[in-house]
Amino acid sequence: MKNVRQKIAIAFSVLAIVTLTACERPPVESKQTGYRGTGMDQINNPRTQEQLAKINEMPAGVPASPDGPKAGAVYKNVKVLNNLSTAQFGAFMVSMTSWVAPKEGCSYCHNVQNFADDSLYTKTVARRMIQMNQQINSNWTDHVKQTGVTCYTCHRGNNIPQNVWFNPEEKRGGNMLGNTNGQNDPAPAVAYTSLPNKPFAAYLVEKGGPARIVGKTALPTGNKATLQSTENVYGMMTHMSHSLGVNCTYCHNSQNFSSWEQSTPQRVQAWYGIQMLKDVNTNFLTSLDGVFPPNRLGPTGDVAKANCATCHQGVNKPLLGQSMLKDYPYLAPNRDMPKDSTHSAAK
Repeated sequence: MKNVRQKIAIAFSVLAIVTLTACERPPVESKQTGYRGTGMDQINNPRTQEQLAKINEMPAGVPASPDGPKAGAVYKNVKVLNNLSTAQFGAFMVSMTSWVAPKEGCSYCHNVQNFADDSLYTKTVARRMIQMNQQINSNWTDHVKQTGVTCYTCHRGNNIPQNVWFNPEEKRGGNMLGNTNGQNDPAPAVAYTSLPNKPFAAYLVEKGGPARIVGKTALPTGNKATLQSTENVYGMMTHMSHSLGVNCTYCHNSQNFSSWEQSTPQRVQAWYGIQMLKDVNTNFLTSLDGVFPPNRLGPTGDVAKANCATCHQGVNKPLLGQSMLKDYPYLAPNRDMPKDSTHSAAK
């Protein structure tokens, strides 16, 4: 009898461990963001927030004076940022190296025997990425506001940002079982849910359509959304929620998810973010198709592209809302930058 009780106790212990694996131990913080009884609140785990704060620490800026001869007049083949002083240009190259290739150094992008040489594909890509930063900071302020982005926002010391996406290879069983639409194949892209794990191509490139699936009438007349397109939207929404570390009600009103009038201001900003990603992925990343070598391409031969997690990395504001542009104002050439920067102090 004693052995039976022990076995039952062990079985219950194992069951409890399995059941509670997905749960977080308290304390968990809750902040109400809408009317009482609507379920509009944001849930945070202080321990997770502490880890995210460490991940999102901002690197120190590199001081440099804007005075002196221009980089384009001193160095050969400077096609981007050639209007900077040589001091600013050198400081930015040092910063960019620490953000993208801290182990490899200058040789990651440059032929150190001839810095003017364009033979390395990474140099071509780096030029285009600087232009992408300038485009985002100058023309997508509806999303990035005055905070803006730099190379570090995405790269965080990695050659390739840790959160990118490729078109996944379609899994088929000899065409006998049809197309699973990427379902029941948990992936980080959709927070390991059973939802379709390839929603990005439908929304984050130029030809991507709007995420509209809710009918405007009580009856389903005129609503052409299929079940698969609905699941794709939910996959995309799950990705956004997971990438920003927020609940659905961060953007949506739980009373009426589809209503823009009743949504929070963040929903409009998120919409601009989707449009920005379409621009970035189409005009700056996929346009480099012929530049990247095969080992940098995905399973279907496409280049790495950006999604919400590329910049946000688990927080609702990249780098917790800290701006690096005050030290690198030339990454936002058409905007007025704050004066309190190491660069302005170095004048």
